[in-house]
Amino acid sequence: MNRIAPTAACIIALGLTVSACSPAGSTSADSGGKDGKATITFLTFETPNLDAEYWDAAISRAEKKVPGVTVKKLVSPSTDRTSYAKQLLASGQFPDAMIAVSPSGFAESGQLAAFSDAELKDYTFPHSNPIGGKVYQLPHNTQPTPLVYYSKAKFKKAGIDAPPRTYSELLADSAKLQKAGINPFVVGGGGKDAFAASYLWTALVGTDVYKKTPDWMTQRRANKVKFSDPQFRSATGKFVDLVKKGYVDKAGLSRDYASTEKAFLSGKGAMYPMGTWFATAADKSAMKDDLGVFPFPTDDGSIAVPSYTGGGISVNARSKHLDLAKKFALAFNADKANLDAVVKSDGAIIAEKGYTPPSGMGPVYDATVKVYDDAVKADGIVNAFLVETGDDSLLPGMVDKSYAFAQDIIAGRKNAEQVGKAMDDEWAKADTK
Repeated sequence: MNRIAPTAACIIALGLTVSACSPAGSTSADSGGKDGKATITFLTFETPNLDAEYWDAAISRAEKKVPGVTVKKLVSPSTDRTSYAKQLLASGQFPDAMIAVSPSGFAESGQLAAFSDAELKDYTFPHSNPIGGKVYQLPHNTQPTPLVYYSKAKFKKAGIDAPPRTYSELLADSAKLQKAGINPFVVGGGGKDAFAASYLWTALVGTDVYKKTPDWMTQRRANKVKFSDPQFRSATGKFVDLVKKGYVDKAGLSRDYASTEKAFLSGKGAMYPMGTWFATAADKSAMKDDLGVFPFPTDDGSIAVPSYTGGGISVNARSKHLDLAKKFALAFNADKANLDAVVKSDGAIIAEKGYTPPSGMGPVYDATVKVYDDAVKADGIVNAFLVETGDDSLLPGMVDKSYAFAQDIIAGRKNAEQVGKAMDDEWAKADTK
């Protein structure tokens, strides 16, 4: 991972004040591509589900639909593509297009181009995650994050007949699993994939904060509530309590994302809080018929499923080929073969009008979609803490700090009061208004 020391000092919070420090336009766009075509750069990332073969094929299909453009693929060295985008911006190599990069901070500093209503007309939730009332990322994919995937065989071994519906049932089931010698929760968060340590926290904020106060983060931006207030501190306290009871596998702090997925699929624990992209990996595994899924339980048994709709392509506002970059973004996210591929590879729930997923998806994906559909019918969709972007998200720079706090909780280094205070302190540093 290349770091440019002279420009690093220009980065504040999310590294998004660099517009005054270094050029933000595409470097590749200065010269023509092959056959006289314009070259644009496209930042992607690779996971076990979305590998190089997937990206190469998807890019090729979209490229053919935009005459006059050649696409140069850039690959983030980790799944934290937002941090990598910051580095590229700081070194004057901000890509022309980028996928699944949080637009927060980039948009406010003028680095991203907004999409018009006409460009968003085919999306189910066209105004998802607005920043200053404008949309900077194509909202093509809804991802409940997290749901809880579990081993039916391990539940049965512990004497559990059905997944828990209330939080008290979850605690009782976790105690039964522990007594049976089974680790209740498999988590990750090691090395470059710190985000995976945070999903129990995301779930608990969803059930205990956002379910009861949907505009809580908007209120935080207005300084009407704080992370150290009782409601948020209580949700964080439940996370701390799960760790103290020994229900969370601390070994996860040494595992990256791929290793965590492998740990769960190899039987290292009973439950796995993870986003819906896990469903396709599960359906490719030997465990597919043993796996079930349920929403993280609330105290009263009502449904609260943290979800995020976005994940599409954003475009560099200063690209030398802005029009072509936008056309490529729209073509990439509208291509049926691309959408089918991401559903098959990454368990996507596509949020585009008229889209029908491919037939023959596996049992875990089908069960995942049912949980989401049931939540929609029950008006149980809430924002996903640490995943949301836009006007009701954390301030720039705070997501990475929060991942570190989640790691601190799992490691036993911080309690709820300490985390609440630290979050408020970080908020004060990030609030530059």
